[in-house]
This record gives sequence, structure tokens and C-alpha cells, in this order.
Amino acid sequence: MTHLTEDAHGVYVIAVTPFLPDGGLDLESTDRMVDFYLETGATGLTVLGMMGEAPKLTIEESRIVVRRILARVAGRVPVVVGVSAPGLAQIQALSTAVMDDGAAGVMIAPPGNLHTDDQIVSYYHQAAHFIGDTPFVLQDFPLATGVHMSVPVIKRIIEDLPGCVCLKHEDWPGLEKISALRAEGAVSRRISVLCGNGGLFLPEEMARGADGAMTGFGYPEMMVDVVRHHRAGTPDRGQDIFDAYLPLARYELQPGAGLAVRKYVLAKRGVIAHATLRRPGAAITDAARAEVDRLIERQEKRLKEIG
Repeated sequence: MTHLTEDAHGVYVIAVTPFLPDGGLDLESTDRMVDFYLETGATGLTVLGMMGEAPKLTIEESRIVVRRILARVAGRVPVVVGVSAPGLAQIQALSTAVMDDGAAGVMIAPPGNLHTDDQIVSYYHQAAHFIGDTPFVLQDFPLATGVHMSVPVIKRIIEDLPGCVCLKHEDWPGLEKISALRAEGAVSRRISVLCGNGGLFLPEEMARGADGAMTGFGYPEMMVDVVRHHRAGTPDRGQDIFDAYLPLARYELQPGAGLAVRKYVLAKRGVIAHATLRRPGAAITDAARAEVDRLIERQEKRLKEIG
């Protein structure tokens, strides 16, 4: 497998982790999910992310899931693995394991106890030392981690650590951060910027200089189309497609409920067999299911109208 590079672009779908009703791993659905993501045009996959319920997996289960996905992908697209953990030794062990299995790179989020710029930079220096030559994605998701990375901090990490090849941009609001990083002369080395937040700001992020998305949505083909049309010079067509999906994307991004909604949509589409979240995690309610069904019906109607 080719390693992740600064040229990464397109849509790296954040994969869910399918479970059986009893909470066990559903590996048959995992295979079907991989096929679905690739069929919809994903240029890469990211596994064991925050929306992949990674903290709920044992170390052995994490290895099983990664190996299963890598085997199904069979080298067709790069696979990035989230390895964030409380200790650097854990990050090192998981990084070594998944890279040996064929991953293209790893993703590292900062622990929540980092409060100053120097602490953040120092942490990534230490993490980079532990993972060696492994290329990594810098995850900037302050709403989840509580760690706010300023543009100067991100610049220091990029310029100090050649292994940092991609920024998972998930600040909110964060459009000005993209513009600042893409300004001429802002950084000495251009890296990939792939955006999160369920694709809710993807048209604007692409216009600001992002290279694509690294996030999830029950209809990942929306993100693929938005990125494709932007790169093809037809952003208005991408915006029309985005607008059709926006009500459902907004609904799915609800804090605390979004993953249940996403899994319900994927199960409804036949991608995974069950919408199970591993405990702790609340299932989607009957009222929410009805709301999602209505949004999907209206979405399909809108898509027919725009052709």
C-alpha cells in the first residue's frame, strides 16, 4: 500500500463500525460497507475514528476491524487508521501494527489536557518520535477534544514534522483557518486539508482551498459529487447537489444523536444489517426514524427535480 502523502484529495469516508444486535462485531456488514463506500466513489477510508466507536473496541477488536477492512479494500484506496490514545506507547503499538497490516497512514488527535501552544507542539513532536516515519493526519477537532489549535501552532507542526502530511480540519467556525493556511507564504510546505463536520460546510471549504473531505454521512456520494464538481470547475452544480442533501446532513450532525442517525440511514440503505450502537450509546427513537424517513423522501424528490 502506498503511504498517505501531502497530495491526498477527494473523499476519505469515516467508516462506521457495524455491530450485531448483541454488540458483537458484524464482519459481513463490514465487507458490504467497504464495497458501498468504494462504489460511491470514496478515494480513501478512515477507520477507528471518533464516529467509528473506536473507544468502545478492545485492542484485539480494533486489529480485527482494521485487518478486515484492509483485506476488503485490497489496496484499491488508501486506508487511514485513527490511533489516538491516552498514552504514546499505545499510539506507537497500534501505529506499528496497522502499518504492518497495510494502512497508508494514521490519524492522531491531541489529548484534552493540552492547554498552551507549546504543549500542543511538544505533544506532536513526541508522538512523531514514537511513530517514526509513519505519515500522520493532524486532527483538529476542538469541539470534541477541547484543544484549540491556532494557525501558528498548525504551521509549527507542519514545518517541524515532515510526517504530518494532512490536516483533518474540523474547527467550527473554521473557514478563516483554511484561508490563513492557504495564503501565499503562510507555510513553507503545502499539506493536504481534508474537512470534517459531516460535510456541512464542504462547498465553502472547497472554495477556501480544502482538498476534500474526511468525514462521514449516510449518503457519502453527496460529498464525492461536491468535491468532483469543484475540482472540475462546476461548483454551482455541486452546490445544487449539496443543497438537496443539506436537511438530512444537518439532522445527522446533531451532537449525541448523529451516529445513531447515520447508522439508521446506512441500515435503511442495506449497507449494514443492523443500526446497533455499542453501549454506551442510545438507539434512534421512533420519532427520529419518522423524521429521517421524511427527510429522505424530500431529498429524493429534490434530486429528481435538479436532475
